[in-house]
Amino acid sequence: MTTQGEATLRLLDKADKEIQKLPRVVKGAIYEFQHHFRKNPDARGLRLKPLQGHTRLHSARINAEYRALLLHAGDRDYILVAVRHRKDVYDNLDRYQYKINDVTGAIEFVDLVSVEENVSTPRAAPPPVAKEPAPPEPAPTRPLFAGLTDDQLLQLGVAAVLLPLIRKITTEEELLGLTELAPALTEEVLLELYFGKTFDEVLDKITAPVQAEDDVDTEDYATALSRPATRVTTSDTELQAVLEDDFGRWKVFLHPGQRKLVERDNKGSARVSGGPGTGKTIVALHRVKHLTDRLPPGGKPVLLTTYNKNLAADLRKRLLELGGPETVSRVEIVNIDKLAADVVARAEPGGKRRWIDDAKAVQEWRALLLELGETGWDPEFLHAEWTHVILGMAGNSRADYFRTRRPGRGRSIGRAQRAEIWRLVEKFRLRLDEKNLWTYRQVAEHAARLEQERAEKMRRHREGALNVHREDASVARMRPRYSHIVVDEAQDLAAAHWKMLRAMVPEGPDDIFLVGDVHQRLYDNYVSLSVLGINIRGRRSSRLTLSYRTTHEILGSAVRLLGEEPWDDLDGETGELTGYRSVLRGSRPVLHGAATWEDEQDYIAARVSDLIDGPSPSIAISVPERAMVAEVEARLARAGIAAASIGPDGPRADDVVHVGTMHRFKGLEYQHVIVAGVSDGLVPQAYLRRWEQSDPARYRRELQRARSLLFVAATRARDTLHVTWHGDPSPFLGDR
Repeated sequence: MTTQGEATLRLLDKADKEIQKLPRVVKGAIYEFQHHFRKNPDARGLRLKPLQGHTRLHSARINAEYRALLLHAGDRDYILVAVRHRKDVYDNLDRYQYKINDVTGAIEFVDLVSVEENVSTPRAAPPPVAKEPAPPEPAPTRPLFAGLTDDQLLQLGVAAVLLPLIRKITTEEELLGLTELAPALTEEVLLELYFGKTFDEVLDKITAPVQAEDDVDTEDYATALSRPATRVTTSDTELQAVLEDDFGRWKVFLHPGQRKLVERDNKGSARVSGGPGTGKTIVALHRVKHLTDRLPPGGKPVLLTTYNKNLAADLRKRLLELGGPETVSRVEIVNIDKLAADVVARAEPGGKRRWIDDAKAVQEWRALLLELGETGWDPEFLHAEWTHVILGMAGNSRADYFRTRRPGRGRSIGRAQRAEIWRLVEKFRLRLDEKNLWTYRQVAEHAARLEQERAEKMRRHREGALNVHREDASVARMRPRYSHIVVDEAQDLAAAHWKMLRAMVPEGPDDIFLVGDVHQRLYDNYVSLSVLGINIRGRRSSRLTLSYRTTHEILGSAVRLLGEEPWDDLDGETGELTGYRSVLRGSRPVLHGAATWEDEQDYIAARVSDLIDGPSPSIAISVPERAMVAEVEARLARAGIAAASIGPDGPRADDVVHVGTMHRFKGLEYQHVIVAGVSDGLVPQAYLRRWEQSDPARYRRELQRARSLLFVAATRARDTLHVTWHGDPSPFLGDR
């Protein structure tokens, strides 16, 4: 409740995108303005007044040069819909159109002049980064939406005031210019239609979820403001957060399609896939809050997990921002290997084994093969076979291994070869036991077996209770570990991880909710979730296609880096990026080759100097090898540029340029990204070629992983992307 003299000021979705383009000093003035306006909108210095010919649209003074356009929703409730230079505010006032949408009951605001200018401004097409025929353009004389009537577009919720302009659009460039500034539902409807959805499909998938449940009074702005389809900030602190941090809008403007996935009741497990920047993690975080809000008090009934430590730390930080301490207190937030380690430690508190990562495990395999004089197998293959097939799928027994299918594992092996592999695996286990070592996958597999045994004890106890059978008291006190599990970056979890998670939550409504993108798989984990008891096919699997981070220009280039080979979807089907798109516009990616690595570093230092703007640069440099991180840091230091590497727990310092290997960039985002060292022999690494003839399937799989790494690095960029190399460029870059 506001006291006399105070007002509520909200920000309408998309207004923040225009505000972020303003000079920094103006954004600071907007921050001060909203503070003073909230205290007393009638203060003389703010000069609040209605615009001529408009009953609800007002202007107010931000500073000497800029004015706020405010929509009066009733009482002392205002919505900030735009910020304009004062010379552009008071002429041609018919340009400002606002209305309550007849279908959704949402408040919409359109600046017709700005939209028309955005549509008519020529834009250069993004350059190809890999060889690919140019997509066919619709015939320029036929409007894109000629096959739909005005009544159909209105039924879908398209803003009526934009219909005349929509009828003139003949190219994708014009469409993207319009949707960038159009109301959110109009944007989504037009893009879905353009990318091939039928009228009925768009009506069902896009419009129906946000359709008003009651009759829409197009004059009742107070009610319209309360509807979910009106995407506004709901508090003054949210408004401040959006003004201060353009990446912070994820907390505020949940897309209607995302909200549907967050709030949907599922009969079992569910999956959300989508390319970089489509909001998968946003959906996961809001889903966690939605689940905890519906549960009775007590304990930590929800698990939120992901692949590594720095991603888990980021999830904790963002969930705290979204739901506050109350939500975080109900959620176990931990990376998957730490979760497995905790399970083993609770069951075996006296264990003192030392754990080693995959790289050190491969070294142990190499040493074993050298000692045995074995030359028929390479250590990487044996480690992958043991890790993903034996520990992950085969139940850890010889008989099970002989029966287990090996999806996605490359070369075919017969029964005699499996017997030979099993003999080597037993020797390898003995070697680790003698050294008191465990690999992380051994820990995960052991944790999975412990959780499966625990779940089986609970099942027997429940069934025995029906027959008056009494279990021991400790079993009687057992409860499922969690009521719900939410997994981020699902594509990077191994089969043993999924077996452990499956045992931690009973099968039932909303048991496991996972988000991920197989095109961003950084590790050699190929699983079939249905085989592991996690059924996500059909209506339980959804896909996000609209990128909120990466520009249209960067996105088009990055997608072509993936090549044309099929990508599995974690369940025996093909993962796709068809229809994946962005309405954000920006500069084209810059590609630059140098003669030597030293020359390339000089170019990088010069570009970073050009990009730095103020004390908190959002700039990152990605390289393919660890040694190159230190070399780039040293070169930047010589140029007087502060930089810090990205370690396993995330960047080692804020407010400086970040440098890291491509593996370290998962989950991060920056305004400016330089992907360096994209040279032949580095991307992909030269040693992969040894499998081109001996194991073609493995070779293709490793090339896909290398493409994924490059794709992840490139799509961390929001505003600008530079791709550099020395010597010969990577073959992934194709015809530049």
